Amino acid sequence: QVQLQESGPGLVKPSQTLSLTCTVTGDSITTTYYSWHWIRQPPGKELEWMGGIAYDGTTYYSPSFKSRTSVSRDTSKNQFSLHLTSVNTEDTAVYYCNARRANVDYWGKGTLVTVSS
Repeated sequence: QVQLQESGPGLVKPSQTLSLTCTVTGDSITTTYYSWHWIRQPPGKELEWMGGIAYDGTTYYSPSFKSRTSVSRDTSKNQFSLHLTSVNTEDTAVYYCNARRANVDYWGKGTLVTVSS
């Protein structure tokens, strides 16, 4: 069974870059037909899909985040990462990493990132 664990700073200052890493166990991030995603939930709001990377390294982004977001991977560590630039207080949220394969979703527990000076 695939398991995902987010890691990264819990506090980021405005205008800085938010960087999170998702460590995957139980399967390889290059296994065919997996896609790997970053999704967030601001306080009191719905889940927001930010972007993802497929098993073959193809990346795709939500238009809402495309100008500030990049998703990358390190296959040697079986990890994928999120970088969100120029953060502001509205980027405060619980950030989740997610895997999808054959219409089955796997979720990390989520990590709260607060943007504050």
